[in-house]
Order: sequence, then C-alpha cells, then structure tokens
Amino acid sequence: MIKRVLKKQILKYFKQYPVVVLTGPRQSGKTTLVKKTFPKLTYVNLEDIEIRNFAQNDPKGFLKQYGDKLIIDEVQRAPELFSYIQVLVDEKRRNGLYLLTGSQNFLLMEKISQSLAGRAAILKLLPLSLEELKLSKKITEKEKIESILFKGFYPKLYNEKTDTDQYYSNYIQTYVERDARTMRNIANLGKFKRFISLLAARTGQILNVSSLINDGGINYKTAMAWLSVLEASYVIFLLEPYYKNYNKRIIKSPKIYFYDTGLVCSLLDISTANQLNAHYLKGGIFETFIISEIIKRYYNNAQKKNIFFWRDKTGHEIDLIIEQANKIFPIEIKSGQTVRQDFFKNINYYNNLSESNPKNSYIIYGGGQKQLGDKGNVISWRNLDILE
Repeated sequence: MIKRVLKKQILKYFKQYPVVVLTGPRQSGKTTLVKKTFPKLTYVNLEDIEIRNFAQNDPKGFLKQYGDKLIIDEVQRAPELFSYIQVLVDEKRRNGLYLLTGSQNFLLMEKISQSLAGRAAILKLLPLSLEELKLSKKITEKEKIESILFKGFYPKLYNEKTDTDQYYSNYIQTYVERDARTMRNIANLGKFKRFISLLAARTGQILNVSSLINDGGINYKTAMAWLSVLEASYVIFLLEPYYKNYNKRIIKSPKIYFYDTGLVCSLLDISTANQLNAHYLKGGIFETFIISEIIKRYYNNAQKKNIFFWRDKTGHEIDLIIEQANKIFPIEIKSGQTVRQDFFKNINYYNNLSESNPKNSYIIYGGGQKQLGDKGNVISWRNLDILE
C-alpha cells in the first residue's frame, strides 16, 4: 500500500473529535486509508444495498447494532443517520466515535452543517500526490513529466497493473451514471459527458460560461448546476482571482482546473504520453498538475488553502498567488524545459506594481534545474517541497 500523508491528520483528529469525516473523489483511496489506519474498528459500506436499506429504514437500530468506534463508508447514501449520530455523540460526550467517508461533498456538508456542526472534523483526500509517489518509490527521478501527466494520480493505477485508457473510460462512465445522477437529476447523460470534455479543453483557462452554453447546447441554469456537481464530486475546482488589487482593472472571473491530469488526457482523447509533447493544451495540463499538487499539500496537512491567480484587463497574469503569514508569493508556471528570460516578464510587472519582495517570487518549470536568489527563484516541478 502507498503510504498516505493524510493518515497523520486522521489519527490526530480522531482523538480530538467525536466524528471525523473523510471526503474526496471516488477511488482516491478513502476506504483503503481508513481501514488500514483503524483495522480494529467495525466497518460498514453503504454501497451494499442490504446494509443501506437497513440504515435508511431503521437508522436507530442500525447504529445500535454496529455500536460506536464505527467506520461508515459512503455515508451520504443514508442521510437519515446524521441526526441519530448527533444524539449519540451528545449523549456519550467522548471523542473517536465515528469515522465517516463520502465522495459527494455538498450532500455531506449539508448534513454536517445541520446535525454535526462543531462535532466533526472534516478532512479531504485527493488522488496521490507527487510526494507520496516519490516516498513510495512508485516513480523514479528519471520519470518524464509527460508520463506522469498522462497517467494521472489515482491509486489503482499504481497499486495494480491497470490499463490507463480503460481505467479512465470506466471511471468517467461510472461517475456519470452513478455519482452525477445521484446528486442531480441529469436527464441527458450524453450532453453531460460532452460538457465534461468541453471543460477539460479549458483547464487552466478563465471560466467562460457563455462559451460553454453555446458549445454544449445547454442553458445557463444547467451549466451552473453541472459545474456545481463537478465541483462537489472533486472532478474540477475553481481558482478565484486575487482581489487585494493594486489596479482596479482586474479580471473577476475564476479559472477552471481539474484535480487529475490523467482524467483530462482521457477526456481529450490523448492516448499516449508522447502525444502531450506537441499538444496545444500541454501548458494548461502542466499548470493543472502544479496547482493541484499544491492543493493536495494543503489538504494532506489539514490546512486552509489560500491560493489565487491574478490577471488584469491588459493581459498581465500571475498563474498562482500564495498568501501565507502576511506574505505574498507570486508564482509563474511554465511547461518548457529551458528557462527563458521572458518567463520573468509578468513576475517583474507584478512585483513592481505591488512592491513585493522579488525573493518571494517563483518560476516553476518543466525542466530539472534549481536557481534560488534574491531577484527570484526558478525551481523544477520535481522540487515543489521548496515552496514549504
């Protein structure tokens, strides 16, 4: 099993809260992680129809039968349980009672805010991080970035001999037919799948809902509903613009990204890693990889993410801004493997405008060298730990 960084936080919070909720995309490794972390806890999976029916029809009897110190997998499938869990938590007044997992975020969050507010710690498990793959020796130092972007980061691809194309094809099909339909009454699955592909072709770009409406043949209400479904199930995320502006003429729309680059490649019909070399969206896919890796680090350490992008209406843009301890770290992301002077153009513009310290600036690029200095830093995608 690949060791997951989040295990440390799960153990910590299970001692501090009566309920720990672990959420994240389907097949990110939630079930494996909780079962390996707590092998002595009773485990029930609400994907099992009989168990789910028991939980839905007799939630009080269900919880009485299984007792506390209980793992409930895919708990959002029996929302009836939450109010009864609340009662038991308030009666017993001790920590480490229930560990709940789920892959549909807004259904979970709605029930937690109604019944378990203040009683539950919420953690998020995304697919494998580059750090986890390196620690588990699933990739080598000689691994090419194109191979990593193409394969993506879902655990099954590294724990088993699984064909990448077939895996993502099945993943998309399962997601559309089961998860998406559960969250929203999506009548036209064909249009929904096309919508996801249209988003993949826009990863790393400013969200343009009008363009999606026109290309997808849907209305505004449907587009916004489908975006919320994809966000809630951890397929996509929106990166908001940095509003503490030094110029009122800034872009206010978010940028759209996918959590996993392998999924993007599949949706774009990229069938080999070599195809990425000449693909028009390689830069956007590389940018998607870097930003999702940084988000994984925040989530794996149970930290609030303070990341943004910045762009003004004249075209100057900073791909990523990290706000940390009252400091601003502007970061430009470049897929090229050779450092060029024009990589620093927007960084220099932003630093002059904001009067930021250049030594807090970074270029993350597709090559393998590292240059740290007072006028800015250049680091390889292999060395993201330097940003800590």
